[in-house]
Amino acid sequence: MNNRKIFGWSIIVSLGGFLFGFDTAVISGAEQSIQKFWNLSTVEHGFTISIALIGTILGALTGSIPSDKFGRKTTLILIASLYLFSSIGTALAGNWYLFLFFRFLGGIGVGASSVTAPVYIAEISPAAMRGRLVAMFQFNIVLGILLSYFSNYLIGASDASWRWMLGVQAFPSLLFLVLLRFVPESPRWLFLKRNKVEEARRIFQIINPDTSDEVLENIKNNEIEEKASGNTDSLFTKNNKFPVFLAIVFAVFNQVSGINAIIYYAPRIFEMTGLGRSSSLLSTVGIGAVNLIFTLLAVNFIDRIGRRKLMLIGSFGLIATLGLVAFNFYTHNSGGVLITIYLLVYIAFFAFSQGAVIWVFISEIFPNQVRAKGQTLGSFTHWCMAALIAFSFPSLTEKLGGGNTFLFFSVMMVVQLLFVWKIMPETKGKSLEQIERNLVLH
Repeated sequence: MNNRKIFGWSIIVSLGGFLFGFDTAVISGAEQSIQKFWNLSTVEHGFTISIALIGTILGALTGSIPSDKFGRKTTLILIASLYLFSSIGTALAGNWYLFLFFRFLGGIGVGASSVTAPVYIAEISPAAMRGRLVAMFQFNIVLGILLSYFSNYLIGASDASWRWMLGVQAFPSLLFLVLLRFVPESPRWLFLKRNKVEEARRIFQIINPDTSDEVLENIKNNEIEEKASGNTDSLFTKNNKFPVFLAIVFAVFNQVSGINAIIYYAPRIFEMTGLGRSSSLLSTVGIGAVNLIFTLLAVNFIDRIGRRKLMLIGSFGLIATLGLVAFNFYTHNSGGVLITIYLLVYIAFFAFSQGAVIWVFISEIFPNQVRAKGQTLGSFTHWCMAALIAFSFPSLTEKLGGGNTFLFFSVMMVVQLLFVWKIMPETKGKSLEQIERNLVLH
């Protein structure tokens, strides 16, 4: 019964991930129609696609402020409101500037969601289930991506279809807003930020009925130990330097894999290989389906074999598939079929590794007092890189060609493999306080 409640809370909060994924990917089916509708230059078009990512950077950068000050739950309600407002506004925008404004607001929601939702789920999860429950956030991201692709395909390609593509997000946004009233506040936030010991204890008794007092005692002891070692609420201290390094590097590698370039520009990439517009939209549905299936597999394996092994498997697969995509762009001898297959396999390896691990790993590695700030750092780095790649991808492929662009992504994954092999620690099966002692306090 207790596990069912925790799972239910995690699913509701993970709807923030669903909206994150939907908002991120829905633009791929609309971007060419939007360019034509507003008569945008290449630079204006790149800015239009990346404006949401600029908002995401701001949301990621500031997400820890309301999360720490007002609580995880209140912040999630604010995020749901931003998603709802943005989806309605973009669909009804009367000019390009209004459109940019509402896409920017949606981006703020995505960035704040990538900070608050994983932190909330990590803080309510028992150690043995934490990987699976936080990975549900990523599962919902890819479910949102898949349904946005499928929605785009059903709506079809026409000059006015982009309004419907963007507007349908209002329905899951409203659902998210309503369901959030059924989740409790994070007990760790209540204990550490508001000193509401009894309220925190009641929630921990639902999560861990047999060990709730022990969990509270561990949190209290860790707090005392942190203060004794000179740790404060500041993120950038000597004790936190290793988690800070891990979060930044992990987030950079997530984006230099090329994932957001493929998610945002999937139809354009497929059209570059010779596929028609309708076939390209349908191929993106295939990408979304593979992403979903392999994320679900990763959710089932992440607490069994660990975060590090998933990353090792994924790194080898990403190196190979990106290299094959680059080779086929160089040789021009496959039409669109082989590149489509390689990209589907690429998505499978990404979903099984980086996609499932990133939000779990970053939410685990920071001390309780600075977890939201640490998640902000990782998320901010992730979205800065995403914005840079999304903005530059059309120009890169135009000037360098598809082969050189995908070769760069492949080389970056070789560097990631070395990082995972030599540096990345394993966090499987450890409480948040145990991980803190291993990475920070000693």
